[in-house]
This record gives sequence, C-alpha cells and structure tokens, in this order.
Amino acid sequence: MDPLNEKQIRSSFVNCTKGEAARLKLPADFAQLPWGDLDFLGWVDPGAPLRAHVVRPGADGSAVGITLRVPAVNRTSALKSSVCQICMTGHASSGVSLLVAPLAGARGREGNTVGVYVCADLACSLYIRGKRQPKLRGTAHEETLTVDERIARANANLDAFASRVTG
Repeated sequence: MDPLNEKQIRSSFVNCTKGEAARLKLPADFAQLPWGDLDFLGWVDPGAPLRAHVVRPGADGSAVGITLRVPAVNRTSALKSSVCQICMTGHASSGVSLLVAPLAGARGREGNTVGVYVCADLACSLYIRGKRQPKLRGTAHEETLTVDERIARANANLDAFASRVTG
C-alpha cells in the first residue's frame, strides 16, 4: 500500500460525517507504519476505543475509508477459536471481533449496518505475511496458498465487505 497522509485518510470515509472524520484519532504509531507490508490501514481509534477504522486503496487510486463500531464485550468469547473473515487467520476467541459498519448514505443514517468478523487488532496484512503470529491454542491449520494468493483473497474479502457498506 502506498503511504497516505492525514488529509487523504480523513477525506476517504464513506460512512461517517466530515465532522466525525475530522475528530477521529490516527494510529499512535502513524509515522512508523510499515506501509509496504499493508494491504489496508486498520486501527482502533485511540481516542474512542469502541470505534475502529479501515482505509484501503480504491480502484481509481483514491482511498476508501470505513468506520466501524467495536463491541464493548467480545461476543466470540464463548468460542474456543475463530477465523477472521478478511484474512482467514485462525485466532483464539479474543483475537477476532465482530465489527459493525453503518451503511453509507441514507441507509446508514436510518441505522442500517453490516458486520464482519475480523482480527481484533486489524493487522490482517501482518498475519498474512507472517510478521505477526496469532495466539491460537492447539494446532493451527497450515495454508497451502502462497502469500500472494492469501493477499489477493484478503483484498477480495475486504472489497466484498466494502461493497456491502457502500451499496
């Protein structure tokens, strides 16, 4: 992913107001982000821990940002393990959270949402590349896909989710 500046990030959001985008806090380590290892930028808002944000490159070179709600309680905690629907990484139950995004436009203002189970730390790109390891009890399933194939799958999964948000 090519590096983005603060203005590009704030103007990319499709499912929140300009005021909400202006108030969100960027990741604490924004200046040190490993842009070359990221397929999308995802973070939990340090100023509002029940909010998360995902920004990914758009088809036309612009960025597309989605704001999400983080559950106050991890609803997957009853499960022994779970899988991220974006990168397909297996985690202990606390490693995956259901994040919910308001739909873009009038449907979102009416309260309509869509959810996705995703790595709680939104570090899918780092898990795919082996730069971060999930905390998983028991035997992890080994992928037979190459890293490039896993990246393509994660991008397709994220694109499908973004399409559901933007309608």
